Amino acid sequence: MNLKSLAKDTAIYGLSSIVGRFLNYLLVPLYTYRIAAESGGYGIVTNLYAYTALFMALLTFGMETTLFRFSNKEDEDPDKVYSTTLRLVGGVVLIFFGLVMVFLKPIATSMGYASHPEYVGCMAAIVSMDAFQAIMFSRLRQQHRPIKFMLLKFAFIIPNILLNLYIFLLMPHGDLFVKYNYGVGLIFFSNFICTALVFLGFIPELKGLKYGWDGTLARRMLSYTWPLLLLSLVGILNQVADKILLPKLIPGEEGIVQLGIYGACVKIAMIMTLLTQAFRYAYEPIVFNGIKDKDSPDTLAQGMKYFVIFALLAFLGVMFYMPILRHFVESGYWDGLQVIPIVMMAEIFMGIYFNLSFWYKLSDQTHWGAIISAIGAAVMIAVNVIFVPRYGFIACAWGGFAGYGTAMLLSYVIGQKKYPITYPIRRIAFFFAIAAAMFCISEMGLKDVPMWPRMAIETVMLLLYCLLIFKEITGAMPWNRQAIRKN
Repeated sequence: MNLKSLAKDTAIYGLSSIVGRFLNYLLVPLYTYRIAAESGGYGIVTNLYAYTALFMALLTFGMETTLFRFSNKEDEDPDKVYSTTLRLVGGVVLIFFGLVMVFLKPIATSMGYASHPEYVGCMAAIVSMDAFQAIMFSRLRQQHRPIKFMLLKFAFIIPNILLNLYIFLLMPHGDLFVKYNYGVGLIFFSNFICTALVFLGFIPELKGLKYGWDGTLARRMLSYTWPLLLLSLVGILNQVADKILLPKLIPGEEGIVQLGIYGACVKIAMIMTLLTQAFRYAYEPIVFNGIKDKDSPDTLAQGMKYFVIFALLAFLGVMFYMPILRHFVESGYWDGLQVIPIVMMAEIFMGIYFNLSFWYKLSDQTHWGAIISAIGAAVMIAVNVIFVPRYGFIACAWGGFAGYGTAMLLSYVIGQKKYPITYPIRRIAFFFAIAAAMFCISEMGLKDVPMWPRMAIETVMLLLYCLLIFKEITGAMPWNRQAIRKN
């Protein structure tokens, strides 16, 4: 594995993903401090963006991964693969958007937005543009062009932040503001404007349509990607089904209020999602480009180890500094802080599952991904349906934990039979044990210690964990020295 290339691309993609999304997440304090928890306004935002994520998976139907897979086949023309992919996704997007516009009122009513169908129409336009742009973003990744990727991500983020700042801090609170749920609806219109602007930067990539259409290639790509579609759908269900189900399982105003509290606090845990996404953007093209490399299994094993190590570092950092980070949301939302460690651990499980997923992608057994993810989604939905009406949003967090945990374990067990990879389980388990011990000390041993002394002790523990990471990277851990002596 070209670790230097992985580190460089991860840093650049991380700048656009982590820093970019972090800037976007700074809107959450703006929303929570301006939208009262009891109003349920942030619940509307959480709910509609959950639907958007679900339809994003449907409209891209696994074609991002399929683009990588076919572009790196020796007998395929990468330009023809790109053009065919773009046309496939573009056709599906046009059909979807047209159907939503024709049946807008009944769709909005079924979703609970009969009084504001324009919200649903706006989100349909946003997800349609996002799906089409996703293929062009994948093209940039496939061509190893992280700088343009980063610039286009920021071309959305910065204008969107500025528009939201204007809406909630400077815009006169007149009839327009009140009409759209005291600014909540204007969030979606801002998103639409900024997403449309990004197309200006994609003009060169849009010219890729001229490379033509290959019907035979399209059929082979669809044959490869349909299990990935199921995989994407059930995978995204694991992330958003709780946010779609909660208002239905707890009907009335209470459900949308709880969703707003849960959705706001989950954002604090999203640092794990950012880490996973940045790692994926850089790691996926490297794995597929090196598919014929005899060291490919070692690439996957080492990638898994370092992902887990740094994911646990992020987990400890968030939990140790929660007395500060909780101010990310207004105090009216603090009842939801209890979900953060559960959600973060669920996100680690998801990241591990992503790393494990390469066995069926590289061996063209993507149907296993669909089966495993479907089982995980079924577990998650079952936990939500059974326990949310009784326990509220905390059951949503445990649902994700159970769903991702199930998918992770199944993928490992089946993968070791179908495509064996020698993962450094003992080393990974060691770092898990250290992180778990530190977390327990923080939550139980230090719970009665005043905030600042407690955080000082936790900072020392975090530095000790960083020292262990440094020793692992430099080969100074005992097991590394033993391996060197054996060789």
